[in-house]
Amino acid sequence: MTAVEGIEVVVAHQERATLRVGDVFLKIDADQTRTDVEVEAMAIAPIPTPEVLWRKPPVLALAALPGKALGRLGEPSSASSAAWAAAGAAVRRLHEAPLPPWPGRSPDELASRLDGECEWLLTNGVLPADVVTRNRRVAEAALRPWTPVFAHGDLQITHVFVDGDEITGVVDWSEAGPGDALYDLAILTLGHEEHLDDVVAGYGTDVDLDMIRAWWSLRSLLASRWLVEHGFDPSAPGCEFDVLRSQM
Repeated sequence: MTAVEGIEVVVAHQERATLRVGDVFLKIDADQTRTDVEVEAMAIAPIPTPEVLWRKPPVLALAALPGKALGRLGEPSSASSAAWAAAGAAVRRLHEAPLPPWPGRSPDELASRLDGECEWLLTNGVLPADVVTRNRRVAEAALRPWTPVFAHGDLQITHVFVDGDEITGVVDWSEAGPGDALYDLAILTLGHEEHLDDVVAGYGTDVDLDMIRAWWSLRSLLASRWLVEHGFDPSAPGCEFDVLRSQM
């Protein structure tokens, strides 16, 4: 066995954990349906993804990608404008691919979740009522019929790896499925509005920027309770609460 210096805990909470051991990532997920989606999505995605080394439920072993993440929420990105544009181009290739053969989320499903999450935020005094109310109005614009594309579904900048100006791969496909193209673009640029123009330029088609902003509000409202309950801090500078306040 090749010696390793140690084990890095990439992320860990009660639903799943990801460990790095040398050049191997071990993903442990209590819900094997998510892992099924991840493996199938990576197999059919037309952009670079990690190599599946082996799978023995509940563990999925993936090869590490070269390069580094495009950035992190709440921190300035050191990636070049060209790298952000390359990310936009990769997303466009994904969206032009045939749809995955499993269902995605509907506007009605998201609307129901939005009701519950806003009620929780207000009942628990997590955010000022005017911030929640204003962002809910903004977010509701995203809940319209859309033409589904092959969407990654959780395209955070930590899930996009770059080496210089090139995309080396995209990770974490457990939320992939038919979805709104603008949702992927919004999650990629969440908290990094300064790179929105680069991403749109790489994407290469007209993009409704108001709808991007609607998805910023919707994503931040929907994610806040989960983040709090799983030990993350959406109130950290540049993170979800700041995104919601910026929409005011």
